[in-house]
Amino acid sequence: MTPSRRDFLRSAAGTGLALAGPPGLSAIDPIKRPADKPDLKLSLAAYSFRQALDLKKPTMTLFDFIDLAAELPLDAVELTSYYFADTSDEYLDRLKAHAAKKRLAISGVPVGNTFTLKDETKRAAEIRKVKDWTARAARLGAKTVRIFAGNLEKGETLDQAQRRVVDAIDECCAAAETAGVLLALENHGGITDTPAHLLDLVKPIKSPALGVNIDTGNFRTPDPYADIAKIAPYGVVSQVKTEVYPGGKKEEADLGRVVKILKDANFHGYVALEYEAAEDPKVAVPRHVKDLRKLIG
Repeated sequence: MTPSRRDFLRSAAGTGLALAGPPGLSAIDPIKRPADKPDLKLSLAAYSFRQALDLKKPTMTLFDFIDLAAELPLDAVELTSYYFADTSDEYLDRLKAHAAKKRLAISGVPVGNTFTLKDETKRAAEIRKVKDWTARAARLGAKTVRIFAGNLEKGETLDQAQRRVVDAIDECCAAAETAGVLLALENHGGITDTPAHLLDLVKPIKSPALGVNIDTGNFRTPDPYADIAKIAPYGVVSQVKTEVYPGGKKEEADLGRVVKILKDANFHGYVALEYEAAEDPKVAVPRHVKDLRKLIG
């Protein structure tokens, strides 16, 4: 293990999201947690208030969102990149200071990207976007940057798309290592629709800066809970949804079962409620946050 790699892992351990372990361990392996007892910290995703935060016609700012979150039993907020009114250093510093004033950490910065694009210029722009947001996340003090893979383009084979995505992630990991931030690849459908397909993209990456974002509502497989358990050992962050889709059919999620899966995997990191159901989030989110707080303990 080189000194730079050791330094990175030591830094990650300080966040509770370590990819630490004996020499030679890389992000392709199930993550060796920094302790034997799971450590779940509760966050809230800004995406839960996406209608209010929509920059086309906003009725809430990220500062307002932080104020709302401060009234709930939370450890952190997840600031979705889509809702940043500005990306200047001054704006980022104000957001970081406001969260600190409210005694909230910034758990992560989810990014929307597509690495399956065949067009090299367009794909390079997506890589640049992830790198830029990785630097911004580092300035905010965020621990993770959630990333996507993408969908198959017409006429493509899965193998072709996977090779491009792995190359793109590998390039972004170099920037993440420098920034001291973890990239978290989400099971977001497309070419990450099953645990096997997701891990096909994770396992070739040798960087310690890559892990998985466990999105508990995205599998449309026969048994989503079993599939959540398959990717949980690779998780560095989780977005918990209040609905699951076994066989593509929507039903209310068993949050107790979800939290147990994470604990059984000795998960260390932030668990962000990402509310997407139909009820008004101002009504539903506080209720679900309180339920998760009890379950997490």
